[in-house]
Amino acid sequence: MAAQHTDRRVYERARDAVLGGSPGARGAGVRPEVRASWARSLAAAVDPERSRPPHDYDRAELTDRRAAHPLASVLPVLRDTLTDAAEQARHMMIVTDGQGRILWREGARAVLTRAERVDLVEGTRWSEDAVGTNAMGTALAGAAPVRIHSAEHLVSAYHPWTCAAAPVHDPATGRVVGTVDVTGPEESFHPTTLALVTAAARLAEHRLLAIAETHDRRLREEYWPHLTRLGGTPGALLSAHGRVLAASPGSEFPERITLPDGGDRVVVDGVAVGGVPLGGGPVAGVLEPLGEGWLLRLPTGGPVRTALTLPLLGARTPVVARRDGRPVRLGLRHAEVLALLALHPEGLTADQLAAALYGDGGRAITVRAEVHRLRRAVGEDTVRTQPYRLVADVDADFLRLRAALREGRIRDAAAEAARGPLLPTSDAPEVRRAREQLAVAVRSALLRADDPDALWTLVRAGRGDGTDDEELRHRLRALLPSSDPRRDELG
Repeated sequence: MAAQHTDRRVYERARDAVLGGSPGARGAGVRPEVRASWARSLAAAVDPERSRPPHDYDRAELTDRRAAHPLASVLPVLRDTLTDAAEQARHMMIVTDGQGRILWREGARAVLTRAERVDLVEGTRWSEDAVGTNAMGTALAGAAPVRIHSAEHLVSAYHPWTCAAAPVHDPATGRVVGTVDVTGPEESFHPTTLALVTAAARLAEHRLLAIAETHDRRLREEYWPHLTRLGGTPGALLSAHGRVLAASPGSEFPERITLPDGGDRVVVDGVAVGGVPLGGGPVAGVLEPLGEGWLLRLPTGGPVRTALTLPLLGARTPVVARRDGRPVRLGLRHAEVLALLALHPEGLTADQLAAALYGDGGRAITVRAEVHRLRRAVGEDTVRTQPYRLVADVDADFLRLRAALREGRIRDAAAEAARGPLLPTSDAPEVRRAREQLAVAVRSALLRADDPDALWTLVRAGRGDGTDDEELRHRLRALLPSSDPRRDELG
């Protein structure tokens, strides 16, 4: 017990020196992981004398969060491992989520009551940036087990406490989903607590793995017919998180596929067929949803061809394009360049692009600098040079609009046009010309068509780009039956 009080005095002196800004103060006698945590906590503006954990969840929300959390399924394992020991040592077991919010706490009644006085309760968040150095938050920050004793806590209100915590990883995703912690008064500290908590976390992970394997086995059995229907095309069944559950006969895939943030395109590396690497490098695949998982097809097995999505109708800057499903934020000039290259798949020289962007006064040297920056943003494999051109599968809403007009799909054209004009804030001469041509083409097609639904789609958008003119409204009134309630909205 005397040694513990000695430690506390050492920690308090070091902490006071650091907080007081003493020259050269580095927390002498304090463990490196604690010093690093103090630094992170202070950088997050935690007040060492006043900070308390925020209450993120009320009782009703806490119930929902518990039920949905993956650690709910391993709570019996943690109870069997820790609760009795915690109660005997006058401690309590705590389980948090991946952000440090306390979901469960169990243990000696006296300790639970005492903890309420310092907000060590369910629904509060114990991340380092919220309440400074503590075992739960520091275990999450360092992704490793840690013990925080007495004055190693940055906030003085928690100096009478000691805690040990270990992170728990979800084998389905590889991510840390929470921590398991044992906390109690500093005088009841036991040196084996950290080892016990670490062992409990590993047991929880093994249990999560067993649950995941059972789930994967069921998915393989349920979805196997989808894989066999691919015939000779390489493919794989994936879990909802991208873990490879099964591969087509003769093909080899990595253990996990990084899924895109959006879209159905994915880039896969390390695929082999018959022991021979496929495509000589990364290959492009297509994802098909299967309820609780995915079917991954590699239809060509060829080299990657970037999927570039350009939502430029009605777009304000910054424009959010997507490269293989991943968002890329673009300024107006870069969005204009991509729009022009999409309109000219054959490519443009530097002089042609300069004229399209700036008019007769445009300079090729300016264009080269802009395209250089653009290629860094979207990838050099997406924008090629000599001439400047897009090497990608381009999905642009304004190109879909042109195709719908060309093919006479009036309703599809109206739905696209309702998004707004092409880059409405652009003054680039050719972008402005393309914008005006699209607006005229849409208007003419709708005035000629006998399709009130298509007209209604555009008129209702009311974006002030010419789609709300009286001639369109008059045409719509003429087509709508007298009993149609939409007539009332037309005025």
